[in-house]
Amino acid sequence: MRAAGQKEYARKSNNAFANFERIGENLDLDRKEVLLVYLLKHIDGICSYVKGHKSQREDVRGRITDVIVYLCLLWGMADDEKYEGHSKHYYNRREDNDKMSRV
Repeated sequence: MRAAGQKEYARKSNNAFANFERIGENLDLDRKEVLLVYLLKHIDGICSYVKGHKSQREDVRGRITDVIVYLCLLWGMADDEKYEGHSKHYYNRREDNDKMSRV
């Protein structure tokens, strides 16, 4: 499923978040906000199913699978941002230490 989704949404990019970033640029939204819209679409379908609406275009299990995938992608975005923040902090501190040692 991941490979099929990667091919469809990320296209040729090795960036699993490329689709969210492209849409975000078009709509002036953060990639997490775009993901949230996609996620909530599936949550809405699941809510309809739970309330008794059975004639959906997609089986509820497909929507549940998609929710799991979107949550995993959100996890990846959170990790990506955490890692970016740490690496920037590390390099800034390293540059500061280099400057101090030259003084």
